[in-house]
Amino acid sequence: MTAEAPTAPALSHGRLTPVTVHFDDLDALGLLHNARYPLLVERAWSEFLQEQGFHYAGDWVAAGDACNAVKEFRISYEAPVTRPGTYAVHLWLERLGTTGLTYGFRLCSADGALTYAHGTRVLVRLDPATMRPAPWSEGFRAAGRALLRSAD
Repeated sequence: MTAEAPTAPALSHGRLTPVTVHFDDLDALGLLHNARYPLLVERAWSEFLQEQGFHYAGDWVAAGDACNAVKEFRISYEAPVTRPGTYAVHLWLERLGTTGLTYGFRLCSADGALTYAHGTRVLVRLDPATMRPAPWSEGFRAAGRALLRSAD
């Protein structure tokens, strides 16, 4: 009888996006520098947006829903990342409002089993002409609903 390899926990919501930690992301103590965590989360969020057809190519008017700003960012560090390699960012939406949203995230092992850091980020959609809050498009809302965490 052979032992079975442990399986990664099934995600009940959201998605896992692979990210890479490079040697130069580590600080003098050999730990992932605290400023790199938000960068990895931003890259995972940007990848999700691009996959959904939302991107910035130098024109904020044409960018549509990609014209947004961070209103709040919160992070808690749970375990140190101590070596380069492949990890993942688990993303999900906590709230999808008319002009804003809150997404949750975890920086985790590539299989999602171990959490290194977790938090939330609040974004506000902006009108590029006025830089005031503007409603998300229906296309963006449809893409976002796929990431919504259920209320249960």
